[in-house]
Amino acid sequence: MAPIINNIKQLDLKGSYTYADYLLWNFKERVELIKGKIFKMSPAPSRSHQEISWLLARQLDKVFHKSTCKMYAAPFDVRLINFKESTNDNQIVSVVQPDLCVICDSSKLDEKGCIGAPDLIIEIVSPGNSNREMTIKYDLYEENGVKEYWIVNQAEKTILIYVLVEDKYVGIKPITEKGKLESPTFPALKFSVKNVFKQV
Repeated sequence: MAPIINNIKQLDLKGSYTYADYLLWNFKERVELIKGKIFKMSPAPSRSHQEISWLLARQLDKVFHKSTCKMYAAPFDVRLINFKESTNDNQIVSVVQPDLCVICDSSKLDEKGCIGAPDLIIEIVSPGNSNREMTIKYDLYEENGVKEYWIVNQAEKTILIYVLVEDKYVGIKPITEKGKLESPTFPALKFSVKNVFKQV
């Protein structure tokens, strides 16, 4: 059995890795594995990031706490299989930790997290990671069939929603702090956006 790796400096950050490799990492830094490549996550989220995440979670919980759908907050591993590959550990090339996600198919859940696309993923953009959320993760979530993807911008106090239509994301009009969010995928999920940003 291969040894546990405790220091990220032991790895070639330009190399390609599998989920089996990921399971052997025990870093102080949080990382994501996207299409086999290592991406360092930001240091501990800011206070405002965490407040937004908590307020969003409260809105989601109102809708999903009595449903068969389950909501999870980071850190929570979501394993995505690109191009419908085998579920063998060595075939899984992306492991991400969305800020919030909702999974309605319980067969996708195991003790390690979720394997397969959640129905809803929410990412809160922090300084330094907006490119990842807007491009790399956008493509990853679209390819893997995440039905609805929200990008929450705490600086601009806006929420962008993308909905999967015939395997491609279609964006709806950006929702500002004064607007009301209504999820296209979950009609019961609706709230005033100001309630999410009220402490920012």
